[in-house]
Amino acid sequence: MSIYLTQLIYLHADQSAAFEQFEALVLPLLGQYHGRLLLRIRPTPATVIEQSIEQPDEIQLLEFASSADFERYLADPLRQQLLHLKTQSIRSSLVIQGTTL
Repeated sequence: MSIYLTQLIYLHADQSAAFEQFEALVLPLLGQYHGRLLLRIRPTPATVIEQSIEQPDEIQLLEFASSADFERYLADPLRQQLLHLKTQSIRSSLVIQGTTL
């Protein structure tokens, strides 16, 4: 059964270039683990209708064929080597896991 992950990503100030570098290198790995990026959004004040939390810098919706595929993606050796870019650029994130109803 497919799993879906929604990520609300909050970046450190002035670290968007490091984040873009990390994403450019790790997002292409998704397909190797039966995953795909369904949606990637950078919300702006003009596009937010209502909110009661801090506005994230980016929202991503990912799909994986299974939880095991997602775990294998997280453990990918190249991704592991690049985690310093993630740590450098991402202040915090909220990941919400779901399935199709």
